[in-house]
Amino acid sequence: MQEPVIRRADVTDARAVAQIGARTFSETFAHLYPPEDLAGFLAEAYGLEQTKADLADPKKAIWLVETGGHVVGYALAGPCALPHAEVTPACGELKRFYLLKSSQNGGVGGRLFAEVMAWLERDGPRDLWIGVWSENLGAQRFYARHGFAKVGEYGFKVGSTVDHEFILRRVAQTNSTIA
Repeated sequence: MQEPVIRRADVTDARAVAQIGARTFSETFAHLYPPEDLAGFLAEAYGLEQTKADLADPKKAIWLVETGGHVVGYALAGPCALPHAEVTPACGELKRFYLLKSSQNGGVGGRLFAEVMAWLERDGPRDLWIGVWSENLGAQRFYARHGFAKVGEYGFKVGSTVDHEFILRRVAQTNSTIA
């Protein structure tokens, strides 16, 4: 089996990013929504124009995970837009982090996560945020292992459905020592 490759996406990857985004979101959450709500959400959140805008935004970054020439996952990071009183313009957010189920639990998620965190902290430590579905216990355990803790809740709208989401934060990590 070929080792998965993680690479930064650029505007030429817009179609691949849009497709893997819609595919992984559907694989993970489609059972929660009426088909018309899901279709509308996917068209808006993962449409080609939105994807191109995300790729062109210098404050955001997208990574693709490829195995054997096929895209099997991706991540999106940028400035934090979560609805929490302590979010500041300096905060970063892991906005999307998805792998196809067939590509999970092989270590690639940890590699992708480390790469995204390094990018978010490339200019130094800062508070990092993640929104996660309240019932995604596996993701919550993963993020807790990486220093994230629940600090709030909000509603994530997909059509007429409002999901109960948790807001997680990791306070800026500094390597200072006390003399």
